[in-house]
Amino acid sequence: MEAQRSETEVRLEVNRCIRTISTSRDAVEVVASLRTLAGYLPDGPHARASASEREEFDRAHYTMVLKVLVGGLHADWRQRLTSAEHTELWGAFFLQGPPDQALLVIMDCIGTIGQSSGQDKMVDILELYLQNGRVGALLWSRCQGPGSPDSPQLRETLLGRMVSLPDLMANRLYPHNRPLFLSAQYYSLLAQEFKFALDKTCKALKDGQDCSLRFVAQLLGKTCVQGHSEHLFKDLVPHLSASTRSDMVWQRVCWRLMEDIPDRWMESVVTGLVQVVTGPAALARILGNLVVKNKKSQFVLTHKLLLLQYKYETCVLRTLLGYLAQDRERRPLLIQVLRALCQAWSSSSSVRHTPVEQQLYLSRALLLCVSLLSEAELQELRAELMQCMLGGMQCHLDSNVVRIRRIGMVVGECLSSRLNTQEARLKFEYEQDEETKELVSMMDPFPPEDAVLTDRLDTLQISHCSKDKEMGSPEEPVTLTSHLESQGPPADKGSDSELDSDDELTPYDMSDDREMTKSAPPRYIRDCLEGLIFSEDPTRVELSLQAAEGLVRKNPSAAREVSVELTKVLLHLEDKYSTPSFLALRQAAMVALAVVDSIPVAEYLTTEFYSVNYSLRQRMDILEVLALSAQELSKPIAEQGRPSLPPSAAVTLVDPQSVPSNWRQVVEQRIQSKTRRFGKSGAPAPVTATPNRYASVAGFFFFPLLQSYDRPQVTFDLLGSDHLVLGRLVHTLGLLMHLAVNAPVATQMGRSLLDFVWAIRYHTDQVVRQGVLFSVCAVFLSMPGQCLLAELSDHLLETRAWLAAHFPTDHF
Repeated sequence: MEAQRSETEVRLEVNRCIRTISTSRDAVEVVASLRTLAGYLPDGPHARASASEREEFDRAHYTMVLKVLVGGLHADWRQRLTSAEHTELWGAFFLQGPPDQALLVIMDCIGTIGQSSGQDKMVDILELYLQNGRVGALLWSRCQGPGSPDSPQLRETLLGRMVSLPDLMANRLYPHNRPLFLSAQYYSLLAQEFKFALDKTCKALKDGQDCSLRFVAQLLGKTCVQGHSEHLFKDLVPHLSASTRSDMVWQRVCWRLMEDIPDRWMESVVTGLVQVVTGPAALARILGNLVVKNKKSQFVLTHKLLLLQYKYETCVLRTLLGYLAQDRERRPLLIQVLRALCQAWSSSSSVRHTPVEQQLYLSRALLLCVSLLSEAELQELRAELMQCMLGGMQCHLDSNVVRIRRIGMVVGECLSSRLNTQEARLKFEYEQDEETKELVSMMDPFPPEDAVLTDRLDTLQISHCSKDKEMGSPEEPVTLTSHLESQGPPADKGSDSELDSDDELTPYDMSDDREMTKSAPPRYIRDCLEGLIFSEDPTRVELSLQAAEGLVRKNPSAAREVSVELTKVLLHLEDKYSTPSFLALRQAAMVALAVVDSIPVAEYLTTEFYSVNYSLRQRMDILEVLALSAQELSKPIAEQGRPSLPPSAAVTLVDPQSVPSNWRQVVEQRIQSKTRRFGKSGAPAPVTATPNRYASVAGFFFFPLLQSYDRPQVTFDLLGSDHLVLGRLVHTLGLLMHLAVNAPVATQMGRSLLDFVWAIRYHTDQVVRQGVLFSVCAVFLSMPGQCLLAELSDHLLETRAWLAAHFPTDHF
């Protein structure tokens, strides 16, 4: 009852204060509410809440209070606070509560608000957060356990904010970023906070308290995988190396830290650690037998760093191989590495196809491994090493590269010296240089640790932070027990649960089930393109063709990336599988492409119209696509909730064979479409004018079709035998002219179209002559009236005489 009453009282009091801060305009009331809320903070002059009340406040109300404070960044009452009151009653909430919740609220606020004084204030708070060691407090709060686990989503969000903080701040504050948020400074500070958290963990373990390093290990791994291991380990590894020299608890903490790193991040951590640590003994104290327990680290240390990569210095090789040779549990891995190196070094294919630098790297690793063998191991592997030496020398000496031959000579001498201690040894004559001297030095015994270890902290006192940092929330369920004596892994516990009987299961009703198709319809435009190009499956080709138009219109940005390529594929696509509605589907997809990406597609189609190796059907398809896409572009787009313009001027593509023979019908249709009627009936619904999308691209559809009409080709003679295509071309040009009404380019289009059709007005084919009449009517109906006499005065007289001669007056 006491706990329930405490939770209720805290909730009522906090809600009352939040309402006052959010709604009140009286600064005195707001300050009083802030002082009341400050009583739930652990430190400060107003701290008065008990431990249970503070825990309830942190669990259920702290984040909401911070959001209310952030929402009041521009409130009048905040401007009236003095500097001391602002620090005491506003900034203290971000620096004294649960550090994980505070960091998330601060980062979210900076990411959402724009450049303003409020953003500057939150950046100042973040700087204070980092400088006051709140990151260390966050890590230590996550190390304490066991406790109630948080959600994986919250943990991943927190890890992402902590690791990517320099990048996030650079994006938000560019070009006015703060020095503390730069990568070098931030990750150096993060390393110091790692030290603090690990120091606190060691002290807690010595006092018999259980701790968890799971979150710290995840943060370490995520930081390294994003490429910041150099800045982090530069300050962290010397401290770990010095602390683990004489303290077994520190060694166990380091071992558990490495074991808790997820496998997906293990490679980045191990690779960065090997490059920074000084000496195999220090690496062994930090890693322990991780290479034996973890398969991912074993692959990286025994294979990838030695056989696949060759960018590391000799000191890295000495550290790595010395680490494998130091413990009897790890020594079998050294023999395994030696055999792999012998196989790679003696492979003729490897010598021919790998660079000289990698050959030199393999030779160093091989000699270092041989120098680490004991006499018993050497005698056991003598035959394998002799075979490696003879085969590898042969491969190297057969090379035409001088450096490779020299490497083979040096390695052969060193292996012969190591294998034949008293018998005759190999001796070659070669020029001494730095490479040969370095290879020979690989056979020297490893110096003691004190001679090579240059830890920066060895000469300094390891000062542990005496300032205790208060924590907020208990975290991880996985604990590092304080009983250090328990070495063995926990035994697996079997489950006693049994499966339920299958007799009680009710079968599904499968009477209406349909057979699933082998191919699924494509969901992306590139999948559709690949299905049309590479697929030999009729079902997949049909599904791709059916989905093409919808995908193009659904995602115009993606369609623009492949518009020309997809148009080319569709234009050349053949109906090999007798696909239903093949021509309609292909035409609809090409029209959609021309509408979505008008200029590139129109340029491609108009260029290909006069190209060679196209059939008449394909050329007529090009004209149909251009006409239909121009018609769609000329129609207004009806917005949601607004009626579009009435389709009074809707034009359909008419087959030349079915054009009305009576020209009066053609003229009457055009006149009716342009006639505006006024009546006394109810007012029409208001319409909203929309721009003509075709007007800006009309020239790309029209003028290229007039460029090469008089150039006959082997397979295409437009002015000769291919009069069917000529008739369709003339009708298409007339339609493009009609759709360009009121466009700025209409005058130039009309003049060019009259010049073209005037040369073929006496064509022998009736379809062509009908197309000429249609184009002439389109020019007169589409060009502005004031431009007809100014631009086409000569054409008007000739056109009138032609019409009078071929269409008598009684036909009008």
